[in-house]
Amino acid sequence: MRFFADRVIEFNRTVDFGGTLPDGINIMNPFRGEDDYIMQVSSAFYRKFYGDNNPRRLILGINPGRFGAGFTGVPFTDTKRLTAECGIPYSGRQTHEPSSVFVYEMIKAYGGPEKFYDHFYITSVCPLGFTQSSPGGREKNYNYYDRPDLTAAVYDFITENIRKQIDLGVKTDTCFCLGTGKNEKFLLALNAKHKFFGKIIALEHPRFIMQYRLKSMQDYIRKYLEAFQACR
Repeated sequence: MRFFADRVIEFNRTVDFGGTLPDGINIMNPFRGEDDYIMQVSSAFYRKFYGDNNPRRLILGINPGRFGAGFTGVPFTDTKRLTAECGIPYSGRQTHEPSSVFVYEMIKAYGGPEKFYDHFYITSVCPLGFTQSSPGGREKNYNYYDRPDLTAAVYDFITENIRKQIDLGVKTDTCFCLGTGKNEKFLLALNAKHKFFGKIIALEHPRFIMQYRLKSMQDYIRKYLEAFQACR
């Protein structure tokens, strides 16, 4: 029998962008690296928490970041949280992503990873990430909505892959959007056109909370939990 985990792993193994990006923008696909390690690590995560066919609700971030999914293959999960909170062994460079800190504090308040991942599947509006090189050659995260020509270049890719991830076996009555600005605006317009979800509930993005509202983190955790509980 194929489980939810098997379908996610297959999606990760095959997801790829074959189009043309604007000058200066690079695609970040953690599953197409020099070796298969990220694929192995992420597969262990999904087999542990998604080895069933329970329907889950989607939580859509923006696009993967370098120090979270860029190293682990699991959205909003850096290497520290992967090992300490999820119990998945990881050898290699250790990464710290502020968004991951918030997400796992929220997951802990929800009841822990087993309970949380039994109800939710976290992914992104765009399943692959982007980077831009600074004049000094340093790579930095880039968002699909940061340039109109990038948004246009990946629009069909985004649409296709939201549809594919719905087909993994998720509930479509409600989708949670992480980001109450441009990500919400884009997803609402996309949903109005394609009717993917009955409704979309937007929550402040974890990165925004950690960077600008850290003192109010517990308030935002309560807001997340209240939104999730209202849809149970």
